Amino acid sequence: MSLKITDWAVEDRPREKLIQYGTSTLSDAELLGILISSGTKEKSAIDLGRELLARVNNNLTALGKLTIADLTKIHGIGNARAVTIAAALELGRRRKLAENPEVVQIKCSKDVADIFQPILSDLLHEEFWILFLNRSNRVINRMKLSQGGISGTVTDVRLAMKKAIEYLASGIIVCHNHPSGNLNPSESDSKITQKIKEAGNLLDIQLLDHLIISDKDYYSFADNGLI
Repeated sequence: MSLKITDWAVEDRPREKLIQYGTSTLSDAELLGILISSGTKEKSAIDLGRELLARVNNNLTALGKLTIADLTKIHGIGNARAVTIAAALELGRRRKLAENPEVVQIKCSKDVADIFQPILSDLLHEEFWILFLNRSNRVINRMKLSQGGISGTVTDVRLAMKKAIEYLASGIIVCHNHPSGNLNPSESDSKITQKIKEAGNLLDIQLLDHLIISDKDYYSFADNGLI
């Protein structure tokens, strides 16, 4: 039988441990335990955290894909705790969005994947993003062009070009995710890539790459000779 957290030595309790030693000293299960234990007896908070992680093979990206309904299937996690967990994971994703990309210089497709994987990899819907680059391939800015459903999103090429002109971009890189995990570009992916490339050529704005992101990997049009 698990001990209550209040029966542990003070230095071993997750909240006290976090305060004294910092967030990095806590395991994933302990961090989840802090979220789960709010408003409950706490005796099984860490165990619930471990059970939740076990459901996703200890993969935090997979955890981020769980819906409220998925979370509440675990005995002991009701709507309130599920919402708390979902909110914490979303804050982590938004923190990545808020990071300033201006110091980043793009040298290869992996540099782009490193920017977008934390943002797009655990989404259950498609989003289409664009990076605006100067002549040195340094990131000027980034923006989400569109958001769709599970199987697609509509991208406005005119809006992409308008924003590129506003930022005085010399080059752009576009990126979207495939929630299914299938990295093969669809016919519509190839068509929108060609449209953006042609529009950019007219305005002397080079399309450098188009990446498709999944939770584990990415596909680069440029690396595969398609741009």
